Amino acid sequence: MKNIMWFKELSKASLAEAGGKGANLGEMYQNGFPIPNGFVVTSGAYYKHLQANKLTEQIQDILSKLDVNDNEALESAAERIKQLIIGGIMPRDIYDEIIESYKKLNELSGRQTYVAVRSSATAEDLPTASFAGQQSTYLNVFGPEAVVNSVKDCWASLFEPRAIFYRTTNNFDHMKVGLAAVVQMMVQSEKAGVVFTADVLSQNRNSIAIETAYGLGEVVVSGQVTPDTYKVNKESLDIEDKIISKQTWMLIKIDGKNKRVEIKDEAQGRQKISDSEIKDLARVCKRIEEHYGYPQDIEYAFERENLYIVQARPITTLKDKSGLEKGTGGNLVKGMEGNTEGNANAGKTGTTKKSEGQNGTAVTTKILLRGLGSSPGIGMGPVKIVKNSSEIKNVQRGDILVTEMTTPDFVPAMKKAAAIITDTGGMTSHAAIVSRELGVPCVVGVGTATTTLKDGMSVSVDGSHGIIYEGMVSAPEVVAKKTSDEVSQAVITAATQITGTKIYVNLADVDQAEKVSRLPADGVGLLRAEFMIAGMGEHPRKMLDEGRREEFVNRLADDLRKFAAAFYPRPVVYRATDFKTNEYRNLDGGSKYEPHEENPMMGYRGAARYIREPELFKMELDAIKKVREEYHLKNLWLMIPFIRRIGELRAIKDIMEEVELHRTRDFKLWIMVEVPSTVVLIDQFCQEGIDGVSIGTNDLTQLTLGIDRDNATMAQGFDERNEAVLRSLKRIITVCGKFGVSASLCGQAPSVYPEFAEKLVEFGITSMSVNPDAVERTRKIVASAEQKIILQRLSKLTQGKAEKETSDLDYEG
Repeated sequence: MKNIMWFKELSKASLAEAGGKGANLGEMYQNGFPIPNGFVVTSGAYYKHLQANKLTEQIQDILSKLDVNDNEALESAAERIKQLIIGGIMPRDIYDEIIESYKKLNELSGRQTYVAVRSSATAEDLPTASFAGQQSTYLNVFGPEAVVNSVKDCWASLFEPRAIFYRTTNNFDHMKVGLAAVVQMMVQSEKAGVVFTADVLSQNRNSIAIETAYGLGEVVVSGQVTPDTYKVNKESLDIEDKIISKQTWMLIKIDGKNKRVEIKDEAQGRQKISDSEIKDLARVCKRIEEHYGYPQDIEYAFERENLYIVQARPITTLKDKSGLEKGTGGNLVKGMEGNTEGNANAGKTGTTKKSEGQNGTAVTTKILLRGLGSSPGIGMGPVKIVKNSSEIKNVQRGDILVTEMTTPDFVPAMKKAAAIITDTGGMTSHAAIVSRELGVPCVVGVGTATTTLKDGMSVSVDGSHGIIYEGMVSAPEVVAKKTSDEVSQAVITAATQITGTKIYVNLADVDQAEKVSRLPADGVGLLRAEFMIAGMGEHPRKMLDEGRREEFVNRLADDLRKFAAAFYPRPVVYRATDFKTNEYRNLDGGSKYEPHEENPMMGYRGAARYIREPELFKMELDAIKKVREEYHLKNLWLMIPFIRRIGELRAIKDIMEEVELHRTRDFKLWIMVEVPSTVVLIDQFCQEGIDGVSIGTNDLTQLTLGIDRDNATMAQGFDERNEAVLRSLKRIITVCGKFGVSASLCGQAPSVYPEFAEKLVEFGITSMSVNPDAVERTRKIVASAEQKIILQRLSKLTQGKAEKETSDLDYEG
């Protein structure tokens, strides 16, 4: 491997040599994007340095005895390793080539140039690994010796305490993660920031989010200031929203050093870049996303009105159908002291919000502070104010971490926190990005949190909407409003089609949760587990056997939380895993655990599987508990699929009792009715104790008629309107009504066949759950059916009254 590679020699395939950052810069440079020129000191040079100084075994020996949860031991080990690397003598050939390359860069620029020296780990900026912010970056480096020393400092930063902690907790081999150093011409930015080519909070891929501040962009990335935020429609490039934040200081180069300078009063509250610059920037970033084929996290800078892209990486907190995992996706450096200004909404205290309590009485909740909601969910607990990273050891599990800004050193404490609040920062700051990765509710850019809040006081944090409430507030009280446009649209649509029958929606893809929640649906009647499990890519049993139970629970809980938060307080009925054996075999490790079945549809699935493998079922139950108890999202319920016998229901309830998941007023247990035996015994199921049923018309129809719905030859005979199916539906709905059990139906038939929907309403069905595209159509059909039935009954009542009056007249006559 070469010691030095120029950007023109690199592409996205150069990961092993140049690391993620270097490979991406080379890829963009070669494809004509406005990238400042530079070169990479390869990971091969890093390994040569270790070998020449015989450091590998020494480093391994120090790390082999280390407990990363012992902060003092971690700090000590990190310092010893860094000193070994910095104190080592750089091989002469590497030294000479760095000097020559720096001179050549000066020649190309026509002057003695300042450079940025950035770390680029070989496992950094990947969709499957998030090493962002773990290593260091050095700005405005000047002179050949300074460049050499900065490269060595970058190598040493691979063993910062935060980097050692991250690799250990994520099972990466320390010696297999190499480090390249990017040496790039420095842009003396007047305005700079970060662009996300998708909205990471709402998961809206048609929205470009731009954050901008005066001076060097590091203040945006590290969260030292609260930047302007601009939202741009990706298709039309129209500017849809602006939040202008006051900025009182900036970081710029003075006499070769980065210095903090005050901004003139008249400029502090101005929009940082013009509308035309916003659109030009969005256009370039859209091209970068199109080039890579995936939403990007991009750092940029303006120098004398010229736009430069200084970094791009995949956004790793987006859920992706190809199974890409999450990560922080930001390259963070240690910053200077932050400021205490907030955004336009920050610092508004004393506001009160009224909501309805469970008994219908008005509940007044005091809003203490507002900021930018940057990681969804609700967290409650005692405040713990942390002034700097030396105090993170004081944070206990369940605390509300309050600080001016976070750095990568804060990550161990962030993992413990119930929620995070920062004075400064935007949606692309360290606190925001890492909180989303960890699934911890977070509000940034609050302005005065560290002075307004006090240690030990109880608060509730709504990370979805950027609100901090006084006290431990119940979840229904902290539901923040949607934007006025969203509310208006939903209310207008729904107001014209009021129905007594609830219209729920079927969902599986977490990417769609926020968008679908804006439909006039009364909740989620069927939340399928299979898409979320498949997104992990591995068989649950494999993960359990490998000691990764907690990983499974956390990943599933993270997805469930997003669904529940998006629809709160409307119910979300989670159907536990209903993979068939042939579907489970497609997951990594599945062939080892799954039997071969000739007819998987009628085989080892649903309730029967949970009873035989309770340890796997309990993983799902623990994820539900985590969402309900840790995030206080009590609108998440449970539904058991493909249940055949009363004994299965009893066994399921026993397993739930073992994990202390009990049926309560706000936790409902439903079952799927898909098997004829369940139809026959529906009265016994109701007596055994359930809160609701959901009729799966697809399975029930094929099992009732003996027709495989996937058989093209027999497809014409598959019809939910068959008399035998309708009689089954009538029995289920009628019996459930007698026992006060909710009766729902999930399937498309009500939206396709108006007469079918009319029959269900006539039988007395409680709700119907359909796909998102059918919600409004179904509501119209159901509203029409209800009105028709009401008119028919009124007509009969009127006719009966008239006949009685006639009879009375005849009698009197």
